[in-house]
Amino acid sequence: MAKRADIESRVESMVMPIIEEGNFELVDVEYVKEGSNYYLRIYADKEGGINIDDCVTISRALEAKLDEEDFIPDAYILEVSSPGLGRPLKKEKDFKRSVGKEIDIKLYKAIDKQKEFTGVLTGYTEDTITLDIDGEEQTFARRDLALIRLALNF
Repeated sequence: MAKRADIESRVESMVMPIIEEGNFELVDVEYVKEGSNYYLRIYADKEGGINIDDCVTISRALEAKLDEEDFIPDAYILEVSSPGLGRPLKKEKDFKRSVGKEIDIKLYKAIDKQKEFTGVLTGYTEDTITLDIDGEEQTFARRDLALIRLALNF
């Protein structure tokens, strides 16, 4: 059976020409099992936000390629969508785009009885992220972070 990471990588290479042609940005590809169903999810975005017609365009073009190559052994549901407002930051480009923006983090273990922090992302490395929290910079090890996402401010 194909491994999840292999499927995601292969699908990413298949969807990139579609993404580039439409001037979209590929945010993430995930292949997951939820309950008894497998889902192949493509998260895309563009300047000003992605709409349903954009998702349909990507989905139809990708479906044709997936049907042609037919390399995923399980039956799955293809979903193409926006990554959403409170999307997790995962890739280098997510962090780069988010410098100067407010983000939320959740820790696996509390620091001074606190597991959740919100601050402006001021820097990052492969191993750390640095937030400005009420005027004070605080650096966190990425391995200690359960979640990193854009803050939702309503």
